[in-house]
Amino acid sequence: MITHAATAAARDRIAAAFSPELIGRLGHALAETMQAHFQTVNRGEGNVLNWNVPSVNVRLAHEHLSHKPVNVDPARSEFAAEIEDRFRSLVSTILARSNNLHHPHYIGHQVPASSPIAALFDAVGSATNQVMAIYEMGPWASAVERSVVEAVGEQLGMSKGTFAGLITHGGSLANLTGLLTARNVCLAQSWESGVARPGRPPVMIVHADAHYGITRSAGILGLGTHQVIRAPLDHRRRMDPRGLDQLLTEYRDTSTQIVAVAACACATPIGAFDPLPDIVEVCRKHDVWLHVDAAHGGAAAFSDKYGHLVDGLAEADSIVCDAHKMMFVPALCAFVFYRNPAHRFEAFRQDAPYLFDPSTPGETSDFDSGLMTIECTKRAAAYGLWGLWSMFGRQLFADMVDTTFDLGRRFAEMLNAEPDFECLHEPQCNIVVFRYIPDELRDAPPSQIGEFNRQVRRQLIESGEFYIVQTNINGVGALRVTIINPLTTEQHLSELLVALRRVGNSIDQT
Repeated sequence: MITHAATAAARDRIAAAFSPELIGRLGHALAETMQAHFQTVNRGEGNVLNWNVPSVNVRLAHEHLSHKPVNVDPARSEFAAEIEDRFRSLVSTILARSNNLHHPHYIGHQVPASSPIAALFDAVGSATNQVMAIYEMGPWASAVERSVVEAVGEQLGMSKGTFAGLITHGGSLANLTGLLTARNVCLAQSWESGVARPGRPPVMIVHADAHYGITRSAGILGLGTHQVIRAPLDHRRRMDPRGLDQLLTEYRDTSTQIVAVAACACATPIGAFDPLPDIVEVCRKHDVWLHVDAAHGGAAAFSDKYGHLVDGLAEADSIVCDAHKMMFVPALCAFVFYRNPAHRFEAFRQDAPYLFDPSTPGETSDFDSGLMTIECTKRAAAYGLWGLWSMFGRQLFADMVDTTFDLGRRFAEMLNAEPDFECLHEPQCNIVVFRYIPDELRDAPPSQIGEFNRQVRRQLIESGEFYIVQTNINGVGALRVTIINPLTTEQHLSELLVALRRVGNSIDQT
């Protein structure tokens, strides 16, 4: 039997969790805490990575779940203050244990120091739980998404009113959606009947350095990862149009169906931008769907200086571009574009009578994102980008691209000027791959040099001083940076070289 007292306590807890007054109080506390955090981190103070082994972090997280909750009793005058103290403590714990992407020494993965102002707009959507699937569930969220889809698409070079697009949760889902559309167009009835075909199995031809999400998509789509064919690269690790032409000819000659060619702008390992105009020409010649993963580099279209890197992008059949990379908004906000607007409904061919109302006016049904995305319920992912663009204009995105791409090229010059560093390519953007090779390792086997660089990186990031990543180039370990914080400067990169030498000197190389 539920007692009256228990019912009252439950109501008090629910009331507290939804209290406008408490939301206001905690909101002020959050703003103060975050302001102090960014003032410290933006100055380059403290650790970049607050390193702890997983078991330590998990244990601490469990301890917080096990803490005695605050006694929720509106009659207690100290109740609100205790809730605020607990809230501040939890927020401080999050910040103290997290990766500080806004620290100018963060030059690691392709995850930006996003604009905190954009996050404030996202917070409005989260706090009010604005979601999408059909227009009536999120009319303003749907309108905002459509507005930024059109604005970004036009920036990429597509003509107003001639293309379609959508936003989904991340580049992997975006690539999967675009390639699913390609599969359904190429292999008629594959959505309904599967991909089995008489004769040779269909293939997908991809940039040899394509993101692993492309191969993962092939597995999910039923094509099979063994049917992913790596296209040859040129000396700059870009897809070679002549090699692609020859490859397509060979598969056509064997009557093999080609679901799509997947090019990159840019490829993850060294940031190589494929020569898209030439690749477009080859794909048109062979009547093959061209998909371009421009998750990282698509934003170059905003820049007068670097826009040439994505020339031809608008001619692809499907395009992926992540705003949560080089447009510097919080994750996740990934675009999928279709050159032919009719293709937006080819990925999914399903009926959901409880959701899609046949009496809906035709104009609104075109905004039903559930018809175009893997998600049904989808958060309002475009608020941050829409808010930032509305306040600062499109030039802000050009500024951030120019600043970081310029610094990537400058870092390569710095590396080439040092005898104990080796830049492994001519950077086209803000991704730079290199090795640290002290004199005593100059004649060492490549495998030893690669392992040494991995050891240096591991010690460096665990120290908290910098965050960089590692990769393989031609099977040998190397260091990799993505300069994806606009507040990083040339001085910070000079400090990185000093830090790498210091850590390297501490490692036994015998």
